Amino acid sequence: NHSINVASLVGHNTVRRAGMNGDFDRAPKAEELQRMRDLVSQAMRDGAVGFSTGLEYIPGTYGKTDEIVEMAKASAEHGGVYATHMRDEGEFVEKSIRESIEIGEKAGCPVEISHFKISSRKRWGASIQTIKLVEDARARGQQVTVDQYLYPASSTGIGILFPSWVFEGGAEKAKERLTDPATRARIRKGLIEKAAQRGVPDFGFAVVANHSANQSFNGKNIAEITKLTRQKSDLNSQAEQVIEIQLAGGAQMVLHSMSDADVDRIFRQPFTMIASDSGVHNPDSASIPHPRGYGNNARVLGIYTREKKLVGLEDAVRKMTSLPAGTFRLWDRGLLRPGMAADVVIFDEKTVGDRATFEQPKQYPTGFSFVIVNGQVVIENEKHTGAKPGQMLRGREAGK
Repeated sequence: NHSINVASLVGHNTVRRAGMNGDFDRAPKAEELQRMRDLVSQAMRDGAVGFSTGLEYIPGTYGKTDEIVEMAKASAEHGGVYATHMRDEGEFVEKSIRESIEIGEKAGCPVEISHFKISSRKRWGASIQTIKLVEDARARGQQVTVDQYLYPASSTGIGILFPSWVFEGGAEKAKERLTDPATRARIRKGLIEKAAQRGVPDFGFAVVANHSANQSFNGKNIAEITKLTRQKSDLNSQAEQVIEIQLAGGAQMVLHSMSDADVDRIFRQPFTMIASDSGVHNPDSASIPHPRGYGNNARVLGIYTREKKLVGLEDAVRKMTSLPAGTFRLWDRGLLRPGMAADVVIFDEKTVGDRATFEQPKQYPTGFSFVIVNGQVVIENEKHTGAKPGQMLRGREAGK
């Protein structure tokens, strides 16, 4: 029972774990690749709307382009898209976009690049080049779209700060490496190098959203935490603090390394749709998550459309409705027309806006009078009615 509709992608990391035996830092054997392809095909028959990758994460990061093409082909055979969190969104972002486009081209399926951004201060302004790569592919006749959340900060687990080899072989192996003095020194160096790739002076860009082992860390950045716990501010001490947080169970992070100018430029593109990139949050927990889970779409309508006037209201709505519905081939959704599913949002364009901030993210937006899902009222006068009319939305070729 849920209040919203849910459509699902089949994820490469999950498929790779299920389809390969143990060690992941290698190419799959022929029979493993076939097994992974079969898993994707089965998921598509079960109703997935496409195949997705998270190529910054273990074990997907070890997958080479040709491996991913094979699984994207299995998605394409069932009318699915290829959706990707690319290998790199900072220093080597162009290379990652080229790979994403190449996979779609070779697999013969649409490409959807998730949370399109420039996440290194060294590369601020590079959205000019990254947008052109997408435009060029579209001009060649390829279907390429991107999605975006409207904040100059990202959010993920603290593991993203580490070199990926640290986590190869699972949690126990990672713990061994993090506690072995010689390997730990190498990891510290790797942490500092990865931070430098982002063009940041220290770990002040990395804010703890939720660290279960010590919730007093929530809302503070790594530089602040290091000063509090170690009375030190040098980079080595900050890297040590990151290792300690990982060893104590890890943490969800908010990472500030994007520019408003790049966010604005990406938002204006006709092929950019809106997506929060947020998980589901418990409003009663002690976490201080990224505000996107509470404010993203309202922020689009309030700040980026009404105040900044970067696009017209109709286009902002299109970016949240018919563009994503069409991209994922949900043909009976995303438009107000007779015969379409009655998913309707009624809002006041003059007052709609987000209240969630990085300091106090758990605040609901204003200006949404009604939300109707499959013909049933779920939000009435900004209050949840308790109705749960949400459905599982299946790919058009489910069961084939």
